[in-house]
Amino acid sequence: MKTLILGGVRSGKSRYAEEVARRSGASVTVIVTATAGDEEMAARIAAHRGRRPAEWRVLEAPVELGRAIERVSSPATVVLVDCLTLWLSNLLALDDASALRREREALDEALSRAAGAILLVSNEVGLGIVPVNELARRYIDQAGVLHQELAQRCDQVVWMVAGIPTVVKGPRA
Repeated sequence: MKTLILGGVRSGKSRYAEEVARRSGASVTVIVTATAGDEEMAARIAAHRGRRPAEWRVLEAPVELGRAIERVSSPATVVLVDCLTLWLSNLLALDDASALRREREALDEALSRAAGAILLVSNEVGLGIVPVNELARRYIDQAGVLHQELAQRCDQVVWMVAGIPTVVKGPRA
């Protein structure tokens, strides 16, 4: 089963995904996309690390997410990707105009071939005003398109609000 978990910053997305993975009883591989570019991000990364069980495998994939999913996906594994919007930021920051298209296609292919459960965590960033900055507009537009495409592909979509999961598509927990 593929699940897309959306919500705002600090809405409980990662904790919820971790709990779903923990309850599965399967082996868990976490694919992380964040890079510690400053002290605040390093602290966020450390907090996430501190919550994960020691036996969970962690793979860093700030850009090549599709390739990472293909490497670790198996029927006996839950793959938890945290998070898609950081991955999107990493792609937009590259000095390579084709990277976004190429990596989105690789993600799509990986998800179509993935075996086992996939949990995709992402920030919903399109609920505010339209920014005046061109890059920010491109970012929220790309995130919105990505989320719509993944919502169609996934078996379940969960919306997180204040730590409370609401299933908007698919089976209820």
